[in-house]
Amino acid sequence: MKRRVGLLLFLLVAALAPEARAASPLARALDAALAARALRGARVGALVVARDDGRVLYERDADTALVPASNQKLLTAIAALSAFGPSHHFPVEILTSEPPDSAGSVGTLFVRAGGDPALTSEDLWRLAADLRTAGLREVRDGVVIDDSAFDSERWHPGWGPVSARAYHAPVGAFTANYGAFAVEIRPGRQPGDPVEVNVDPSIPFLPLTNRAITGPSRGKSTLVVDRRAEGDSERVVVSGSVPAGRDAKIFYRSVLDPAAYAGALLRLQLTANGITVAGATRRGPVAAAAVPFWKFDGHSLAEITRSFLKHSNNAIAESLVKALGARDSGEPGSWRNGVPALREALAAAGIATEGMVIVDGSGLSYDNRVSPRQLVDGLRVAAASFRFGPEFTAALPIAAADGTLEKRALAAANAVRAKTGLLTRVTSLSGYAELADGTRVAFSLIINGFRSSAERAMDAADGFVAALTAGSAAAAGDVSAGDSAAAQDRRAAWAE
Repeated sequence: MKRRVGLLLFLLVAALAPEARAASPLARALDAALAARALRGARVGALVVARDDGRVLYERDADTALVPASNQKLLTAIAALSAFGPSHHFPVEILTSEPPDSAGSVGTLFVRAGGDPALTSEDLWRLAADLRTAGLREVRDGVVIDDSAFDSERWHPGWGPVSARAYHAPVGAFTANYGAFAVEIRPGRQPGDPVEVNVDPSIPFLPLTNRAITGPSRGKSTLVVDRRAEGDSERVVVSGSVPAGRDAKIFYRSVLDPAAYAGALLRLQLTANGITVAGATRRGPVAAAAVPFWKFDGHSLAEITRSFLKHSNNAIAESLVKALGARDSGEPGSWRNGVPALREALAAAGIATEGMVIVDGSGLSYDNRVSPRQLVDGLRVAAASFRFGPEFTAALPIAAADGTLEKRALAAANAVRAKTGLLTRVTSLSGYAELADGTRVAFSLIINGFRSSAERAMDAADGFVAALTAGSAAAAGDVSAGDSAAAQDRRAAWAE
């Protein structure tokens, strides 16, 4: 009998041994962070491993596939950098119907887009200036935009209804300013005063209808900023009321037709550089007899990745997916050929994709499924890559310093580089951290189904990395209380 009891005790201790070993001070601190009230009832997956040797320092349901939100962008960035390399460019090629004559005049100007998702108004000014330097002075028969490098599907069908918000910008092979524009709203001092509205960029493609009025100073804002297709333009419509005396506020909105928008901006910059343009701007293929005139490299993939991850840009993510599809298939890039290409690039980089559900590149779809372990595996692959690891790491937001972490993770300032994620009832945070003893780790935290407010759930995630970098439960408690300065800033920013 005594032997049987002794055996049972031995088996019980053996069964509990992994948990006993896991109950280190760090593990207790992370457990305390994840016990925050904001996460009660949520599904939580987490994993922390030493970046160099893969030692598991903490795990909690690390193999559970969850909705990753924008942490999906980590996989997209790794796949693109691995497939193309950080110095790759997606150039814009300029061709003409014939060589410029002695006066610098051509008939038609053709623009063959290469899928650079990070072109801005300033880049198009540089392109126009280069064309003038190369001798172009006049375009007689209009501009033709060839954006056939990608298909014509602008929004992923799995996203459901899309809004005019900038994060729902359309995806195309020729785009500028991330497919978005800014609308500055400045109310009057007294109720009934006019509301000043400025659209940036100010171009004929974005005509303005301003129906907004200044309301009582203590009233609620009912402002609506929208756009609608109208012939060859997209009309910006501002309506509703905004309380008197409020500071000016900028609203960012997406366009409907990225190529038409970018074409209008290019035309503006050509004119600004003294190049006369007659005729319409239209979409179409490059003529077979067109003559190559100029190639504009635009941004390297390293630069694109920095803009992409620092600011969680959805349009860049989906452009990279389509670029991968075009590369692998030889056909116009699409989600149909891009998603399999993304998965194949991850597998080729050494990341296990079994059980992973990839629907898009940005994480906007709730149908995506990724486990913390798969994200950590990807982070370790990137960290170990001499070819693209430095560019990937430099592109991640830095806690309390820049990007989407500029006002977050204050207690882990400069000790965390990580990608944020947020959808309704979903938040995530994955990246690299340096512990108090100097150990560098890769970590992933995915939270699904939280019942608290988004800002309190994000504060809890920030508490996790505070505990991770400080190694104490006290640090986690300080930050996950749900009323941090950063949370107050977010509430103020989202009030309207």
